[in-house]
Amino acid sequence: QLQLVESGGGLVQPGGSLRLSCAAAGVTSDYYAIGWFRQAPGKEREAVSCISSLGGTTTYADSVKGRFTISRDSVNSTVYLQMNNLKPEDTAVYYCALGVGAIVRVVTTLQCGPEHEYDYWGQGTQVTVSS
Repeated sequence: QLQLVESGGGLVQPGGSLRLSCAAAGVTSDYYAIGWFRQAPGKEREAVSCISSLGGTTTYADSVKGRFTISRDSVNSTVYLQMNNLKPEDTAVYYCALGVGAIVRVVTTLQCGPEHEYDYWGQGTQVTVSS
């Protein structure tokens, strides 16, 4: 059974940094994408950043480009989201998700793609940016 476990959320002041981790267990495919999505109160969930398992192709939402960095540790099957210069509008529950079919979308379009292309989801971790 594939499982994704997020960690690293918390409360941070504007301009601060956090690093989220997504530990994947039970992954049997070599071809997949892992994405970070977020949902703010009263808003729809949106894609933040994604990375492919092969080649490490990365994608970012315009709102986080230059501030967030996604990376992966293949040995430990963990994907990280380094978030710098955080803003109050980054406040949300952050989810990581894995999609086998999503790798095609990520590599060919440099976009995460729709949520339905992600088969497995973590439980989410709260990020709150406030002074």
